[in-house]
Amino acid sequence: MPFATKQSIIVPWDFSEMSREALTTAVSLAASPDQIEVVHVSAMPTVMEPVIVWDTISEASVRKNILESFRKDIPEEKYPGSRFVVLFGDPGTELADYAKQVNAGLIVISSHGRTGIKRFLLGSVAERVVRLAPCPVLVLRDDKR
Repeated sequence: MPFATKQSIIVPWDFSEMSREALTTAVSLAASPDQIEVVHVSAMPTVMEPVIVWDTISEASVRKNILESFRKDIPEEKYPGSRFVVLFGDPGTELADYAKQVNAGLIVISSHGRTGIKRFLLGSVAERVVRLAPCPVLVLRDDKR
């Protein structure tokens, strides 16, 4: 059943099997593939790292490499009209900010289900997105855990 709005559906992408499942779910909810915005948030090397100082890595080159990797896995023809966006920064914050910027109607995110010390140390992107998002968030759990 299609999602009852023409607004964007955002799918956070981390190249995992769970993010593939989130994309499949989002496509099944969308009235059209052009509602789908797949968003990857990457950390940029800090200003003092040698690759930045020597000018060998830039946001543009990182963005290009991530897009190429995504298109190897998910060809453009598979979901015509969908968009792939690369952002830089904290994933939870950037995803929520992007959803607000594009007036998204839904975010479909996978959760890796970390608990205990791993969750404390690594944080939970899904939890931050739920807390900060300006729209409904559908969280898909990994039932294999």
